[in-house]
Amino acid sequence: MEQLGSFLPLIILFAIFYFLIIRPQQQHQKKHKAMLESLEKGDNIVTTGGLMAIIVKPEADFIKIKLNDDTIVKLDRAYVAKKVESGENA
Repeated sequence: MEQLGSFLPLIILFAIFYFLIIRPQQQHQKKHKAMLESLEKGDNIVTTGGLMAIIVKPEADFIKIKLNDDTIVKLDRAYVAKKVESGENA
């Protein structure tokens, strides 16, 4: 019984750590993964580098994006930071 009492603060600390850091991060990763899988042609995105672009062609691991009227580049899906909704200003 006394040994359990000595581990109780450690268990409480781990529970606090889990609910304040680990669990929210896992939820954020799930949402980001779902967003990446839902990308379609014509969606407005922001890359991790801060570039705003329009998706021209989604592929398996990469997407082709249009930066302006003349520039189309291929981007790894992992570098999409967020999808910009039509009413949002980024």
